[in-house]
Amino acid sequence: MVDARVTLSDYSNRVLAVVKAKYALKDKSEALNKFVESYGRNELECEATEAYVKHFLDVENEHFRKYGYKKMSGKELDALFGK
Repeated sequence: MVDARVTLSDYSNRVLAVVKAKYALKDKSEALNKFVESYGRNELECEATEAYVKHFLDVENEHFRKYGYKKMSGKELDALFGK
């Protein structure tokens, strides 16, 4: 647990008071933690799990099995993007 002393704007203070009341929390520290848990996922990148990495590698291997390691020429790439 980390202790922090923060300075809040009037608006931030009111938001924390609403979160505290909405979830019947003991204090604004718990309200701040609840707020961060709810909205922090939007700001942090998720850690890749072993299952996700395995799935990604399976998709990659399936693609190479199906299409091989074919390279595209510059003209083919331009045609693909309509240039």
